[in-house]
Amino acid sequence: MTTSKSSKTEPARVATLERALSILSVFESSDTPVTLAEISKATGLYKSTILRLLASFEDHGYLRRSDDGSTYSLGPTAFRLGMKYKQAFELDEAIESALEELVQKGTESASFHVLDRDYRLCILRVDSNHPTLDRVRAGDRLPLDKGAAGKVLLAFSGVGDADLQPVRQDGIAVSYGEVDPSCAAISVPVFGLNNELIGALSVSGPKERFTDDTVASMSALLFEASRKLSSLAVAERRMQRIPSHA
Repeated sequence: MTTSKSSKTEPARVATLERALSILSVFESSDTPVTLAEISKATGLYKSTILRLLASFEDHGYLRRSDDGSTYSLGPTAFRLGMKYKQAFELDEAIESALEELVQKGTESASFHVLDRDYRLCILRVDSNHPTLDRVRAGDRLPLDKGAAGKVLLAFSGVGDADLQPVRQDGIAVSYGEVDPSCAAISVPVFGLNNELIGALSVSGPKERFTDDTVASMSALLFEASRKLSSLAVAERRMQRIPSHA
């Protein structure tokens, strides 16, 4: 008896690993330590299965248990991985400088988003000087199908639909109240070598401050910042391709 090899479309998944990753995902959506019961409810796994996997996560520093053993939170290994990701992001300092410059020029709070599977991840954020702000923070995972940054990531990553053609054509997206009913946002793409999408550069804040005039002025500043970052990304990637002995 021979086994069919027609499953080329998708690699086989490892059930134990899938369970373990589902446990880790619980900690992404919680700002406080979580209990065993909360993990079980969120994942649908038996507590005995969760306890075995939690023990492995503890051994490797991904999670840590409270002194009384009642709750779990992220451990130092998770922090180190996050820092490694941040360091590996080539334009990290340049993007942060661009966000700061946008805010200094009077825009709303500025942020940078990248694709994170079926979500968008805010990896950098600089708050505006206004007394009232929206609630986006670095590290937040937000809907990919809502908000200006989500539209930009969908439109230019090749996974968006025809409804996003105006975003592709204009190179910019504006949203009002899609994620938070009281807030608005503007976003533009940043590209690297060969027009590879790097992420979405955005400004966001209370909807009432997004008048026709402010949207026009902030859009111009975003386009300028995007052009600078895209040029820098292309230059850095080309430099990396030059052999060290050249």
